[in-house]
Amino acid sequence: MSRQAIEGLEPVLLWEKFYEISQIPRPSKKEMKVREYIRSFALQNNFTFEEDKTGNIVIRVSTTPGYENSPTVVLQGHVDMVCEKNNDKQHDFENDLITLVRDGDWMRADGTTLGADNGIGVAAAMAVALDNEIVHGPLELLCTVDEETGLTGVNALESGFITGKYLLNMDSEEDGVFYVGCAGGKDTNGIFKVQKTDVKKGLVPFELIVTGLKGGHSGLDIHQGRANAIKLLTRLLKRMWELNFSISSITGGTLRNSIPREAKVIIWLKPADEEKAKEIIKDFLEDSLLEYKTTDGNLTIKFERKKTGIKKVFTKSLTKKIIDTALALPHGVISMSADIPGLIETSTNLATISMKGEKIQIGTSQRSSIESAKINTSDSVTAIFELAGADVNTTMGYPGWRPDMQSELLKLGKKIYSEMFGNEPEVKAIHAGLETGLLGAKYPGLDMISFGPTIQGAHSPTEKVNITDIEKFYKILKSYLFELAKK
Repeated sequence: MSRQAIEGLEPVLLWEKFYEISQIPRPSKKEMKVREYIRSFALQNNFTFEEDKTGNIVIRVSTTPGYENSPTVVLQGHVDMVCEKNNDKQHDFENDLITLVRDGDWMRADGTTLGADNGIGVAAAMAVALDNEIVHGPLELLCTVDEETGLTGVNALESGFITGKYLLNMDSEEDGVFYVGCAGGKDTNGIFKVQKTDVKKGLVPFELIVTGLKGGHSGLDIHQGRANAIKLLTRLLKRMWELNFSISSITGGTLRNSIPREAKVIIWLKPADEEKAKEIIKDFLEDSLLEYKTTDGNLTIKFERKKTGIKKVFTKSLTKKIIDTALALPHGVISMSADIPGLIETSTNLATISMKGEKIQIGTSQRSSIESAKINTSDSVTAIFELAGADVNTTMGYPGWRPDMQSELLKLGKKIYSEMFGNEPEVKAIHAGLETGLLGAKYPGLDMISFGPTIQGAHSPTEKVNITDIEKFYKILKSYLFELAKK
């Protein structure tokens, strides 16, 4: 469907820009094509722009005549997207276009992530710049790169790149909610040196896959109790330990900020143990479906013979270390906030297990709105890795955004929302990394708020954005700019 999917939708300018963005491949760290699109947009419309060495771009839009003395407002979003697809979907995220599909009151993609996170925010900023019906003061459209793999784009911003007094971040995913705080994040990875031995005579290879899980965002969905494919796979391998199997490869998950939806292993067994293995898998699947029937009722385990020319497998000692480490690592909510009801304060995600050369890496990520809690959780994960004999590396991470309940933007947003819709908006902090955390650290005194339309399933192929909420979101954005222009 794609182009036809947006026909007749309002606001027209926003949907047109979102469609154009969706037709540009833009994986994190590979945003060259979308950056060229943004530069062309600025040049075609006679907007001045600046690009830093990292690839962040700020477009400066002049005021509505008569509002030259209004404060400068920054409209901010990131141009990269999470690239996830269904297993049966053929899609090259570096070259193929996203196919838009209208599904009732929702817009989704055909078997891939949609990129509404944060293509909608960028499209809204571009629409505002072209919308002659909007009254606004000076605008800075800040388009950042590489948000999804650690906020590295915004982390590289230098003093003076933006000059605004107010910043509207459009990277939130709940209609009727203003976000005033976010969690900080940190990655903690364990690296095992691969130790191999010859395949024992008489063993044959099988591929064992845990699949069909929902996955989701490792911050926004971590409290949903969804199954973790790496956890399930290693739990199953622990049950099968009596079969004296060997392993030649193990992988799971794809991204540090996603709950893993699939994990697989090449396992070597005696042919005589095949039926016993199937029996164990059947019992395990029944137990797991009972445990996760509400959150992951489509859980599937595949087990079949696999042709391979591999002649080496992991040593028994390494196999046990990998399985036991994955089982020991925490995953999920660590603590809830005592100050903001319903807010997850601290969590950790067992995100990936991958093989590269002669190393196996287990990747985890920690989030917390409390810096010390984030560090403590990372230290706990580090201790487990070190006890297992793994080398450990950690990222510097990024700071959280401490809520300011006296913010001018918050007060104004509540006024706009209540007058527009007749009820009070929710005010929340989010258990995910927003670029506002780093922006606040780099530009002290910058008044910020984050809002957006309803997006469900971010970071997974089920991602979809609510069409009705897009119109509401844009109305709020227009009113914000008009009210700020009057200042």
